[in-house]
Amino acid sequence: MKKLQKKLSKYLSITVVPFLIYMVMRLLWFTYRKEYTVIGNLPSSKAIAVSWHGELFISPQVYRKFYPNDSTYAIISQHLDGEIIAKVLSKFNILPIRGSSSKRAVGVLIEALKISKANNSILISPDGPRGPRHSMSDGAIILAQKNNLPLFCVNFRVENDRFWQLKSWDKFVIPKPFSKLKITTQTIELKNIPLEDAKELLKTKMTQFSLQ
Repeated sequence: MKKLQKKLSKYLSITVVPFLIYMVMRLLWFTYRKEYTVIGNLPSSKAIAVSWHGELFISPQVYRKFYPNDSTYAIISQHLDGEIIAKVLSKFNILPIRGSSSKRAVGVLIEALKISKANNSILISPDGPRGPRHSMSDGAIILAQKNNLPLFCVNFRVENDRFWQLKSWDKFVIPKPFSKLKITTQTIELKNIPLEDAKELLKTKMTQFSLQ
């Protein structure tokens, strides 16, 4: 009986839950008032898109506003929560590359490099899947520098603190209905910058326009 309950719970987690999350994301999105600030020229084609893990309720929708038809993949962890995120992102026509900074890291990075070279954009949360919050892993920088691609950063703030914030490691943010979002996109080039310097620069630029 316990095995059956476990299987049923997992089935619901990877089928019903992602659908419900997607529907809530879309319904709330249409209630928000949005103010966009675009810094730098938008990438004309493929890019490495980055946002914090705690901002994933909004960032895929912003990305699809600017690039509705781009062929896009996302690096997603192999944990159950990663499976749920993968199912949600698939509804935005964003395909998964399963792995993380801790598991199968080298293989995932090689796969992402190949996918990127084949004229696909890559979406990555540099502090995922387990944090610490707003930490910066190597993946996004390596992908951008190896394939000579810009980074397209998506971050946001919510006016008057009208949001819910989960008690998770990433302090996941869900803006309340009819709140005003101040969304910032940045196009950042990190060519010929040492890895650690590039990570620090990217972190500074992203946190500048994020909820703290």
